[in-house]
Amino acid sequence: MKILICTIKSWNLVQAQKLKEYYGKTHEVFIISDPGLLLPETANINPDYIFFPHWSYMIPSQIHAKYKCVVFHMTDLPFGRGGSPLQNLIARGIYQTKISAIRVVDQLDAGPVFMKEDLKLDGPAEEIFKRAADIIFTKMIPFILEENPEPLEQQGQVVTFRRRKPEEGEITQDMPLYQIYDYIRMLDAEGYPPAYISFGKYQLEFSGASYQDGKLTAAVEFVEKKEEVH
Repeated sequence: MKILICTIKSWNLVQAQKLKEYYGKTHEVFIISDPGLLLPETANINPDYIFFPHWSYMIPSQIHAKYKCVVFHMTDLPFGRGGSPLQNLIARGIYQTKISAIRVVDQLDAGPVFMKEDLKLDGPAEEIFKRAADIIFTKMIPFILEENPEPLEQQGQVVTFRRRKPEEGEITQDMPLYQIYDYIRMLDAEGYPPAYISFGKYQLEFSGASYQDGKLTAAVEFVEKKEEVH
């Protein structure tokens, strides 16, 4: 069986390499991290499955219409279709979710579901993403490959998330400490704009938050704001 894994995050690339080594004698595993290579490499490989863990790009219809494409979404679908699932969940005070493995269709996050696995949303975002990657690569992908389950249509009320913008990570004076902690940790990951406070000509950017016994501590970096060009 030929398997193509498309992902852009370092923690998923590590897991993908482990999967490739694990299946070395039974399956051919190919890994793509450049979205520009998706179309030509897929045509060359002709995979039986394409898995998209943490893939932030649109998947062309000529790909998902021809190949069995599986995307992993960090909500209990159909609740939470759309962008920034982790941040939208935590911002809503939701600390337990599911990873939904779904077949890719034209409508975003609307495809039938192969399986779901529980995921806790405690700790910083990067830690959560690594935890999710472990579940996806050691439980979900092997199950799909070995059992070849038939995906079932989503059931329940559709709730759609909007992709969050960097300016929505601003910490404001009216926030309680637990919410500030959530804002810092939910953006504390590779490739994400950090939670911040605007302070004159500086932007104070936070990471490494800890919240215990009613006390919040975090690392802060003073970044000079860029002058706007008019």
